[in-house]
Amino acid sequence: MEKNPSHPDVELIFEKSRPGRRAGAIPPCDVPVTADGPRIETHLLRDDVDLPEVAEIDLVRHYTALSRRNFGVDLGFYPLGSCTMKYNPKVNDAAAALPGFADLHPGVPAAFAQGSLRLMDGLRRDLCEIFGMADFTLQPAAGAHGELAGVMMIRKYFEKRGEKRTRILIPDTAHGTNPASGALCGYEVAQAPSNNAGGVDLDALAAAMTENTAGLMLTNPNTLGLFERNIAAVARIVHDRGGLLYGDGANANAFLGKVRPGEIGFDVIQLNLHKTFSTPHGCGGPGSGPVGVGAALEPFLPVPRIVRTDAGYAWSEAYPDTIGRVRAFYGNFAVMVRACAYLRSLGAAGLRRTAEDAVLAANYVQARLKAFYDLPYDRPCMHECVFSGRRQVRENGVHTTDIAKRLLDYGVHPPTIYFPLIVPEAIMIEPTETESIETLDAFCDAMIAIAAEAKDDPEIVKSAPHTTPVKRLDEVLAARRPDVCWKGPSGPD
Repeated sequence: MEKNPSHPDVELIFEKSRPGRRAGAIPPCDVPVTADGPRIETHLLRDDVDLPEVAEIDLVRHYTALSRRNFGVDLGFYPLGSCTMKYNPKVNDAAAALPGFADLHPGVPAAFAQGSLRLMDGLRRDLCEIFGMADFTLQPAAGAHGELAGVMMIRKYFEKRGEKRTRILIPDTAHGTNPASGALCGYEVAQAPSNNAGGVDLDALAAAMTENTAGLMLTNPNTLGLFERNIAAVARIVHDRGGLLYGDGANANAFLGKVRPGEIGFDVIQLNLHKTFSTPHGCGGPGSGPVGVGAALEPFLPVPRIVRTDAGYAWSEAYPDTIGRVRAFYGNFAVMVRACAYLRSLGAAGLRRTAEDAVLAANYVQARLKAFYDLPYDRPCMHECVFSGRRQVRENGVHTTDIAKRLLDYGVHPPTIYFPLIVPEAIMIEPTETESIETLDAFCDAMIAIAAEAKDDPEIVKSAPHTTPVKRLDEVLAARRPDVCWKGPSGPD
């Protein structure tokens, strides 16, 4: 039988298969089968489907062994910049798994879901307080979905005023989903360039912010890990032209308890509960992307909305200017439970400490590594720092992708690379607020060692990784022509 080409030292589940073995035995049906009853073609379960036949213990050991070849935040450091792959307290998972939350059907009448409605309403109020917004919707399913809902409200706002604005501005340091959200709402997307300090170029913004422009979608802190120093001037330019300032708050762990976006000029902001407020993040979900708005946009929030009545909490759709429903039911509720548990356990002082620790950790890493890698914007950063591998390319032909793959040999998941796009050979590092000084030092030691290897023995870096089950792959070919077909004993599946 053909071996697994990607993992030559690991047997496929089909290679463990032996005729007649079962992972479980189901007793014969003791219910009489009638002529008009359901007919089960039992032979299809095995004869016509090429399934492996293994004992339960072999099945468990196979998948447990495979799981150990994966990498996750429970195993090691995950400095994946701009995605906040931080450790999340397991107690919050336990809270979300409580039967009263986990077993509640989403279609149950409001009278039988008062506890859950109260939790969501309390979370909404907490977010309003933390971010200085007039109201929040919890309905969007993730950050990009929240962006879309926010821009939809901006569009509805101008339509209500009888203004037809056709363009929206996106800085070159924004998250990549921002232009897509603007385009999906029918706007022409125009780029707002950065200045040499990594912030918005005010002169360029003033020239671009015409009466035809709906506003600016500003990621703050941006993807360089930098807070917009001129935020008051940015907000004034946008508002003086009648536009609205949208805030991408995916990096909110950098300013929790320190800055309230509603008080510095933002008209709408989207959050990522699954990044900032404790849900294991990655692999596409689950997520939650609440959107907060100022008073001018409050009438356009999605419905249904939670309201208080004499009888308790209820759903209401009595908002004539709403953009409508943007999600089935009311979003990913378990993520909201985790966020509520996170907020309640930390409190106001704990949230401020979260931001302080995130910023301290990133600046510590930046200070330790700046002598070994180019630092395009040499100023205090927020939650993440962005280096460049240009020096290693120039001196020894070692690229950022080589550095990232060599990190795997040191037992560290690589950070984000080649983003943001305005930094050549970018290395974006986010240590998060949950890692110890010992972990940060071990990571920095590995990066420093790789910088030395790139100078003294560049081939060992260029050919990395050396210790992983899968060595260096042809990533371009894999993306263009993925081979997902396993060729079993009877030919390709």
